[in-house]
Amino acid sequence: MPSSSVVYQSIEVDPDETSIDSSSTSLASSIFKYQYRHGRRYASARNGNYLFPNDDPEQDRLNMVHHTYFRILNDRLFLCPIDLTNKRVLDIGTGTGAWAIDVGDRYPSAESITGVDISPIQPSWVPPNVKFYIDDVEADWVGQTYDFIHCRYMAGSISDWPRLVRQCYNNLKPGGWIEFHETANVMYSEDGSLDANGPIMTMMNGLMLACDMIGQTMDPAPKIKGWVEDAGFVNVTEQRFKLPVGSWPRDERLKECGSLLRVNFVEGVDAFTAALYTEVLGWKREEVLVLNEQVRKEAVDGSVHAIFDFLVIIAQKPAQ
Repeated sequence: MPSSSVVYQSIEVDPDETSIDSSSTSLASSIFKYQYRHGRRYASARNGNYLFPNDDPEQDRLNMVHHTYFRILNDRLFLCPIDLTNKRVLDIGTGTGAWAIDVGDRYPSAESITGVDISPIQPSWVPPNVKFYIDDVEADWVGQTYDFIHCRYMAGSISDWPRLVRQCYNNLKPGGWIEFHETANVMYSEDGSLDANGPIMTMMNGLMLACDMIGQTMDPAPKIKGWVEDAGFVNVTEQRFKLPVGSWPRDERLKECGSLLRVNFVEGVDAFTAALYTEVLGWKREEVLVLNEQVRKEAVDGSVHAIFDFLVIIAQKPAQ
């Protein structure tokens, strides 16, 4: 990760663009050379193989998912037992930067919160201890070490999870913490209402197949605990939270989370399927549109009680 405002492969997002010197002009401009296809905007081709859009509708969806995860954790941004006073925090795949910004607001005593992503979609106005860098987290890390590393919602984005976990280990200070937030993407229902051959399951199975074909698993969550243990972390824990799809739960907090996830399917299905189904699975655009409409219909069907398991894996680097 970057140790200065401009380093190889890494550019700090600056609202006035004054921190980018002339030698980095071509590198800086290249990250804004978005790709446009399937009616959506995607990250620059130089910034990795990420097959989900980064346009305004997708940013709205990501912010909604951030709020959903915050609520499912009982209004907590992380669960590991760390005091962030004078600590350095890294947010891998920060996206819109919502998590990093909220941490900066809630913990002004933290020394720094650094968000890293391949897309420069973060806002300019942020807390004074928050910075964003454009970088591929699967490249070799350089520069700083951290007290706490947070990694969330990266399914379908990483080609070598064990290597990423090892890089996190190597760039944590002794005694530092890491925390992963991911859904186990094999959905289920407790009452048999989710059809294993229905549109939602068909879509999810197709996404997992497509991601397997490009070597970027869509379902890393069940394996993260093992990868973390293999890397040498200690005090490893895994917690599971039921995350419903729809407003059917009686519990008000779960009802809120489920309602938001229903919107996630209704408004986000195009983002999920646009590139993976056409470019990887070879579906015709018309076939994808039909599936998407069927997914929307099932998502708003109140009789379908679909559930994700939301996993939080926490681990600590041994104190040396």
